[in-house]
Amino acid sequence: MAITQAIANSFKKQLLDGDQDFTAAPSGDIFKIALYTSSATLNSATTSLLTSSPTHEVPNSGQYTAGGGKLVNLATSITAGVARCDFADRSFTNVTITARGALIYNTSFSNSAVAVLDFGADKTATSGVFTIQFPANTSTAAILRISG
Repeated sequence: MAITQAIANSFKKQLLDGDQDFTAAPSGDIFKIALYTSSATLNSATTSLLTSSPTHEVPNSGQYTAGGGKLVNLATSITAGVARCDFADRSFTNVTITARGALIYNTSFSNSAVAVLDFGADKTATSGVFTIQFPANTSTAAILRISG
C-alpha cells in the first residue's frame, strides 16, 4: 500500500471535457478533502473517493467524519502562463487521528478524484486540531497548476 502525490489522470481528461468547475463559491463545484492512513493506496490512477471496504480512510473523530470536509475554493488565476487554483487551509478540530495522505475530490461530479496528497510521513493530532495547509498560491507552488 502506498500514497503517491499526483493529479488524478481521470481529472486531466475531465478538465478537457469541461466537467470540473473551479469558479469560486457559490457558483462552482463543491470540493472536499478526505484523509487516509498509510494502509491506503492512492495515486494518479485513483478515480474517485474510495468507497469500497476497506477504504483506509481515517476513522470519524471530533469534527472529522467519513468523506472529510468541504474545501473553500479561493478561485482561479493566471500569472506568467500558469493557471492555478487555490483552496483555503482546512482544519478539523477536537480530533484524534493519524493520516498519511489525502484525496481532494469533486462532490458535484460523482465524487471524482482531483489530486492525491502525500504528507511524506504519518501526521497525528491527539485531542487537537489537524490542519491541511495548502502551499502559496503562486505559479510555482499552488496545489493545482497548469502550464504549457
